[in-house]
Amino acid sequence: MTTAITLLNLVPQEKQTAILNGVMSLLDKLLAIHRLDNLYREHHLTGLNKEAFARALLDALNVTTDGTDVLQQKIPRDGPLVIASNHPFGGIEGVILAYVVGQVRPDLKVLANQGLALFTELKDYFIFTNPLSERDPKNAPSLRESLRHVKQGGALLIFPAGRVSYYQADKKRISEHQWNRIVASLVTRTGAQYLALFVSGENSPLFYRLGRVYYRLRMLMLPRELLNKRDTSIKISAATCVPANAFAANTNDIELTALQRIQSYAQDPNWRHAWPASNVAALQPLISQVPGSVINTELAQLDENQILLSYRNLDVYYAYYEQIPQTVKEIARLRELVFRQHDEGSGNPLDTDDFDKTYTHLFIVERDLGRIIGAYRMGQSDRLLANASLDIDPFYLSAMFNFSADFINRQAPCLEMGRSFLIPEYQNSFQGLLLLWRGIGRFVCQFPQYRTLYGTVSLSKLYDPRSVSLIEHALVTPTRSAKARTQLGFSVSPEIADFAKQYPLEKHLTSLLAGIESDGKDIPILLKHYQKLSAKFHCLGIDSNFNHTPGLLLSVELAKAPEKLGRLYLGDGWETYKCHQESQ
Repeated sequence: MTTAITLLNLVPQEKQTAILNGVMSLLDKLLAIHRLDNLYREHHLTGLNKEAFARALLDALNVTTDGTDVLQQKIPRDGPLVIASNHPFGGIEGVILAYVVGQVRPDLKVLANQGLALFTELKDYFIFTNPLSERDPKNAPSLRESLRHVKQGGALLIFPAGRVSYYQADKKRISEHQWNRIVASLVTRTGAQYLALFVSGENSPLFYRLGRVYYRLRMLMLPRELLNKRDTSIKISAATCVPANAFAANTNDIELTALQRIQSYAQDPNWRHAWPASNVAALQPLISQVPGSVINTELAQLDENQILLSYRNLDVYYAYYEQIPQTVKEIARLRELVFRQHDEGSGNPLDTDDFDKTYTHLFIVERDLGRIIGAYRMGQSDRLLANASLDIDPFYLSAMFNFSADFINRQAPCLEMGRSFLIPEYQNSFQGLLLLWRGIGRFVCQFPQYRTLYGTVSLSKLYDPRSVSLIEHALVTPTRSAKARTQLGFSVSPEIADFAKQYPLEKHLTSLLAGIESDGKDIPILLKHYQKLSAKFHCLGIDSNFNHTPGLLLSVELAKAPEKLGRLYLGDGWETYKCHQESQ
């Protein structure tokens, strides 16, 4: 700068003035300060109250918004709330969100950097801070004010990056700066609900080029970028509110903030996917229920050891098709009934195939009524291979996965588990699932050669595809021994992939899904159960024979299950089963 002034002094005075005027004109053109001033004057923006100013500014620029109706529906009408958003433009999104959220929550405050002080008419919204420096002592009063506001039940909007999104050379993409930990601290200390937002869009290429030359030029360019949004539509995507207790316990503020940041990116419309249309043309009426008396007659013919256990009015059996054809028909009817509730039904009068005749059926019956309440279909691998034709693969899951010769079902006797269900009355009770697993435990005690279970957990298409992608990314450790014939083909956002390299994604699945699923549902209960059994997750595939339902292939080494669960399911046979050595 000193050199420039020295050179300028060598120029005659009249030419100095011309040069300075030229430089100022260039800066004005570059920064658009004069154009912004004209906008204020032409549309009489000065002096308006905050709501009127926000609306008038958007009208003056002819900026429209998409997604704000959905956002407003997701905002709790009262109670402590922390809202965090990415900051792609550096100005206009603050105006939009303050206006849209403020219509639902008149108590809204916006914790913002001094860049938004450009809009003096909006000062009643703002609590100003310097989020670029977490240790700046000048931030203390604003942070205390924010904490007090949320604790008193107020809503607070934050742009935790503290700066506009910029090109990051290490990522080779435009991205948010790391977020300030205040967002995690506020949620943790106040018990507030957390609402993540994502604003779509980018600034001009010139903005990013100049920002790579010198980062402070980004701030100077913001008025120009604001005016560049004229005649555009800006999309706002909102998560589902996440309650504070949905976040994993014992998570420090740095990790929690990084998680809350990717919950914003999880709403990016570019990371969306739709399930294939159902291949079920029409749902046919279910067959008539098989009378309980017929089922009880078949069960009475079974060997005594096929009753695995009894609990009150419930008995758990295993049997083969040729022993209980009418019972299997009822099981298939109930499977179809339950699967339809999860958009997994075949549409046929019952859910059946040829494997029902070769697989083993484990099921629970209400003794007095002869009513089936739940079942599993088990493939005894040694039995299936011994009875299989040379040109037919005996395993149901071979239609969904390519199994190599070293996969567990080719190496030693194991059980292929599938087609599990509980009737609606028992789905919200752990009792039904517990009895099924105690039945499996008693079965392997009778047949201790089965050391491993494998199968799939169906991930219903009632889940958003983003949730299924997250589950796959968090749990699967790919192997060469099993590959999905039809893969999901939908990867996670690169920002989420970066997060997963640094933090355990599995730990945060509950809170991630809570922000994606409109009903706040968690991962399936059966999947949680397999996690407790230390399951290994091999791959995720799409079952084209089951209405394109995604399924997670897993295996469990029963003898290595946690001691508590081993004793729970295998009972008195647990110690013997653990120590069993197959005959050579």
